[in-house]
Amino acid sequence: MTYDLYIGDYAYSSWSLRGWLLFEKFGIERTTTLVDFSDQSVAAQLREIAPARTVPAVKLPDGAVLSDSLAIAEELATRHPEAGIWPKDPAARATARNLTAEMHSGFFALRNDCPMNLRLSYEDALPSDAVLADLARLETIWAHARAAYGADGPWLCGDYSAADAFFAPVAARIAGYNLPMGEMAQSYVAAHLADPAFRRWRAMGMVQGQTLPWYAKDYATRAWPGPTPRKAIPVAATSSENTTCPYSGKPVTHFMEMDGRIFGFCNAFCRDKTAANPEVWPAFTAIL
Repeated sequence: MTYDLYIGDYAYSSWSLRGWLLFEKFGIERTTTLVDFSDQSVAAQLREIAPARTVPAVKLPDGAVLSDSLAIAEELATRHPEAGIWPKDPAARATARNLTAEMHSGFFALRNDCPMNLRLSYEDALPSDAVLADLARLETIWAHARAAYGADGPWLCGDYSAADAFFAPVAARIAGYNLPMGEMAQSYVAAHLADPAFRRWRAMGMVQGQTLPWYAKDYATRAWPGPTPRKAIPVAATSSENTTCPYSGKPVTHFMEMDGRIFGFCNAFCRDKTAANPEVWPAFTAIL
């Protein structure tokens, strides 16, 4: 079976992150097409899979088209029951579905005031009362889920589920805008920032695509609060520990050295930016 996944800009497209995580975290194979946010309209770039007009969008092996992230989650769970997209426990599964639906249909102040931007983090975003109300609601529902079903791990309802995939961009917003949250909520945000799949996505956002000024805010910036990338340098080599790029899945063509070890990646996915600008190399250590 071949799924065709269409996503938007890694740095800015929060809904694309959700769709991508539904494949990446649950081991579902797909081909990925990147829709350019700086180019023509998204709908125009999706004309081949109309009526889809937003990202993420998925063309299923039987030709059906999904253009809503919640529909993608449910259909993948139906077609891949072994993947664990929803919790096995009925009560935990019901809670995870409810959390996902509330995220899908709510938190408009947080979404509108704090668009996801994985390239920056701000010292103080001066959250409005409406954003603070959204944050308070997040604390309530996260605490309920963690107390009932997630006490043994960092995720909301036991093992990582679709609910966590849907809240990953929320965690990115909280981290990016340095929003005030309690200890439990901050620990949940930290779990997302340290998650290898999330780090891989953010690393791609650091080197792929243009910086889009309409996502920037006029606040003082700070260092990204997630784990610090380890130091790496480009090297001339002919082989590495990995044979495929951890970002694109293609055969490696360029190499870096980190802690005395050689790793490879495919330079094509970042359009030659890495070879030209070694300053972006730390992004490639994010998942290693």
